[in-house]
Amino acid sequence: MSANLKAKQELVEEIKQKLQKAKTVVFVDYRGLTVAQDTKLRADFRKSGAEYKVYKNRLVLRALNELGYTGCESQLEGTNAVAFGYDDELAPAKLVFNMSSDKCEFPIKFGIYNNSLVDAEAVKKLAKIPSREVLLAQLVGMLSSPMRGLAVCLKAIADKK
Repeated sequence: MSANLKAKQELVEEIKQKLQKAKTVVFVDYRGLTVAQDTKLRADFRKSGAEYKVYKNRLVLRALNELGYTGCESQLEGTNAVAFGYDDELAPAKLVFNMSSDKCEFPIKFGIYNNSLVDAEAVKKLAKIPSREVLLAQLVGMLSSPMRGLAVCLKAIADKK
């Protein structure tokens, strides 16, 4: 077995492990990025506990096929990068979506969420979901609102007497 073939097989195994470990995976076309934008994006990914890598399309396709994700051949053409989200399920989608809306062309191709393939529109919908902290704050506000209203009404009745 040649050293080149062995290196490629090891890389496919690495990609498979990352795909299995990740909660969310987003595939993007990075063609329009400048070096500064790419450096900022990688730093943002590191801060959020995610990873942004560029692999050869054939190796990614082989890893996807070995894991049972089929039908990605047409989408994995051209320049592609992969964003893996390990800690926060929404982090890769949010970071990629924000980058694509920051005056640069950074199209989302497709993604993997909950172990199933999703299209670019589904990834964009994931990116628009508020963060966990915002959702918890909204829940607390909704739960405390009726109690606050009741307290104001009871105080108004008590003040009239």
